[in-house]
Amino acid sequence: SRPQKVCLCPFLPVHPLKVSTCLYIVQHPAEESRVLRTVPLLAACLPPDKCKILVGRRFNEDRYPELATVCRNPNTLILYPGAEATNLEEIAVVSSSPSVMIIIDGTWSQAKDIFYKNSLFRLPKQVQLKPSISSQYVIRTQPTNTCLSTLECAAVCLSIMEKNKSIQETILHPLQALCSFQLQHGAQIHHSKEHLLKNGLYDKPMPKNKRKLRRMELLVNNIKI
Repeated sequence: SRPQKVCLCPFLPVHPLKVSTCLYIVQHPAEESRVLRTVPLLAACLPPDKCKILVGRRFNEDRYPELATVCRNPNTLILYPGAEATNLEEIAVVSSSPSVMIIIDGTWSQAKDIFYKNSLFRLPKQVQLKPSISSQYVIRTQPTNTCLSTLECAAVCLSIMEKNKSIQETILHPLQALCSFQLQHGAQIHHSKEHLLKNGLYDKPMPKNKRKLRRMELLVNNIKI
């Protein structure tokens, strides 16, 4: 659905990737209106039955019986970092059965709201990714240098769970092309908020809210939030 000169189709895999893992993308409604969102690129790389997108803020068993069943499946994982989360690499080493991964798509505050206000999402095993790579989604500002877009999270997760590093490269290809096109047409590289604060480049008014100020202090001091 993009103009021909910035079409991303040539950067997508010729055929959908063959994977055994099924992704459920739980998307905040605000993401639907974003022009440069990454989930459509992810969906274009995978078979329809391996990438299911559910849009909403509240998910209960009555309205989403399939999702409830998925959440109760012992092979289902949910990607959400925190003290209760296990590194995905550790689980992938001991697990060989096909899995389901739930990924929340939205800003960090939206993802937090969805995770904590939907009891279904605390049924699956909570996992996180090691902060080993920097985001290539340089046309959007991330909180820290190691925060990833939804597509990047999915690419890393699938490469770990499928034990195939080429999956990550294939899924990231259209994102790299998207960023390249946007930069060629006037977009600017967005450094993370962490980078801007540490280098004295943050030019927005500092928040008056003490909790937000504290979060900024933690970013500057390399303390995990």
